[in-house]
Amino acid sequence: MSVAQPKENQYAGSLLLKQLVIAWLERRGVTLEDIARLVYEVQQKYIRDLTMAACRESVERVLEKREVQNAILTGIAIDELAEKGQLAEPLATMLRNDDGLYGIDEVMALSIVNIYGSIGFTNFGYLDKVKPGIIGVVNSKKNEKVNTFLDDLVAAIAAAASSRLAHRDRDGLLK
Repeated sequence: MSVAQPKENQYAGSLLLKQLVIAWLERRGVTLEDIARLVYEVQQKYIRDLTMAACRESVERVLEKREVQNAILTGIAIDELAEKGQLAEPLATMLRNDDGLYGIDEVMALSIVNIYGSIGFTNFGYLDKVKPGIIGVVNSKKNEKVNTFLDDLVAAIAAAASSRLAHRDRDGLLK
């Protein structure tokens, strides 16, 4: 699938970019509901009366951040270039194999996690290690897709959304 080249400033607003990011995630097999389920799994023990609606709203708020949008678009684009064989060696092989010593995917994900403070790092570490839900599916390598960046980006979005909820709960802002 070729990526259409946008007109200059077509995606200037972060809400337009958010819609593009959601479309790119869905194209790679990840829905907002998938990510919201991860958030629920992480936070249900800590937030009384947590709802899936609150989890989804938190995911949506995270996706409104320009830094998050840029990281997701960049990571997915790199995964797709690796899939198409359009990257030079040895990078192409490292990405196709999700080489354990290639840490740039985690570094990019941590740029998302950092937005909501240190609790995000704990959440990310758990999700990256356990790989629950859609993270495990994306990471499974059962198809020909390269998702070296995507699994970490999804974990980072869920970790950031979880952290956002924890902060809002502590501040009495959850309904």
